Amino acid sequence: MSLDVPPELLAQAESGDVDEAEFVECIRTSLPYAWDLIAELVVRLEVDGGEFADNQVPPPDEQARGQLLRALASDAIKGALERHHGVKLAFQNCHRVGVFPAGAEASDRYAKFTSVRGQLLNQSPLLRDC
Repeated sequence: MSLDVPPELLAQAESGDVDEAEFVECIRTSLPYAWDLIAELVVRLEVDGGEFADNQVPPPDEQARGQLLRALASDAIKGALERHHGVKLAFQNCHRVGVFPAGAEASDRYAKFTSVRGQLLNQSPLLRDC
């Protein structure tokens, strides 16, 4: 299971209405490495004021890597994180997350980060099995 879903939140889902704030809290507690990394990048984007913030350091272990993959491979989780932080997330490989201002999909920097060229240039033999 990718999230540790509290019984109350599961009951909400079963009845049809889910409180997004409670879902976000479930993400925060279930995927702490992914949460902390994204929150750190959001702060860096806000403080630096650049076009985007990203990380270049691979996760410290397989558990952290798995959390990051689960957070960004799920449209629901990724979307909730984007709405909560007011950003657009992009993901290149097992560890490189880009945090862009909301609405950045039309920017050149976002297009470069998410392009085939960007993906190929970000490859490394060290990351082959990540």
